[in-house]
Amino acid sequence: MATPPNNPVVQPYLFFDGRCEEALEFYKKGLGARVLALFHYKDSPEPHDPKYGPPPPVDKVMHARMVIGQSVIMVSDGHCAGKPAFDGFSMSITVSAEAEADRYFNALADGGTVMMPLTKTFYSPRFGMVKDRFGVGWMIMVEGQPSPQ
Repeated sequence: MATPPNNPVVQPYLFFDGRCEEALEFYKKGLGARVLALFHYKDSPEPHDPKYGPPPPVDKVMHARMVIGQSVIMVSDGHCAGKPAFDGFSMSITVSAEAEADRYFNALADGGTVMMPLTKTFYSPRFGMVKDRFGVGWMIMVEGQPSPQ
């Protein structure tokens, strides 16, 4: 992605701590994600610097980029040190139709935990929250009417 001068791009970067390829397949199947780039630790021409800890397994994902809809999300296995923690934030998907919200929500809920079932709210005809099987929080929302100014 080319970044125009004085116009930074903010993108989420998720660390799956050893389950990155599994997560990529899950998001490809359930959300229609497309993988734009995928590099394993073994692909790096640079040797691992021990000041950053023990080397991660060479078959794990060092860096990948995927696209869901119009959004780029970067992912990695990180240091593969244990269970990933995705606390203090949620990914949010806004769609235009209730059937689309149902499809995304159900895909993410497969093996995950429903935090709030899809329901009508004052700001959306359909809104729900789920943690997927990797522990990533997601909010699914059908775009509502603009609020009065």
